Amino acid sequence: MTLIDTHAHLDMPQFEEDLDEVLARSRAKSISKVITIGTDISSSKKAISLTEKYDFVWAAVGIHPHDAKDFTKSTYSILKGLASHPKVVAIGEIGLDFYRDLSPHERQFYAFRSQINLARELGKPIVIHCREAASEVWEILKEEDGFSIGGVWHCFSGDLNLANACIKEGFLISIGGVVTFPKAERLREVVKEVSLDHILLETDAPFLAPVPMRGKRNEPSFLYFIAEEVARIKQKTIDEVAKITTKNAEHLFKFRY
Repeated sequence: MTLIDTHAHLDMPQFEEDLDEVLARSRAKSISKVITIGTDISSSKKAISLTEKYDFVWAAVGIHPHDAKDFTKSTYSILKGLASHPKVVAIGEIGLDFYRDLSPHERQFYAFRSQINLARELGKPIVIHCREAASEVWEILKEEDGFSIGGVWHCFSGDLNLANACIKEGFLISIGGVVTFPKAERLREVVKEVSLDHILLETDAPFLAPVPMRGKRNEPSFLYFIAEEVARIKQKTIDEVAKITTKNAEHLFKFRY
């Protein structure tokens, strides 16, 4: 059995002291690959460095909506160069965040549109971040023909209608630790109704640790608890969940080796 953590942030300070041990635990829990996700130029560069140190770590590069205020044509050029690295498998995480509103909306729109076009230029899928902006994200994806690129709606928290709309357009939805939270009935309903063929698994480490680790620093090895909960909801074995979600990740991200 193998699992793929399709979304973690291994470059963050929470992992500075013990990343080797963190990743050793993930390997012991059948995590065959981890994708570490960039949120700005610095973290994207660090993500690439980690792929060079650990053969089972891969990267996405991109500018998070929180940092969209600093996005320029020069940023586009830098990202394009970073994305040429053979272990960069996606552009992300990109999108809109109207919950924290750390960048003006117009700058978020500009950065999001630009990075969709970069993904198309490079032939890489996109990793979507969306908080309190689902209709705006959807409209931009339509206007920029973003659905044709392929990608995943990271840390999916929408309802079944949004999930089905994403799937109809060829996108995957990614399920993280929130699915284990007591009040996450809507998300569990989505998981119950949606075919595993359209689901990825992620931790979003170091954030959103699943039950029974809630409140602790999240790490890729905790993906096992998320897979267990998805298996329980779907009334399948964890081996079945691992096999199908791993296949989905391999198909989307096209790991080269």
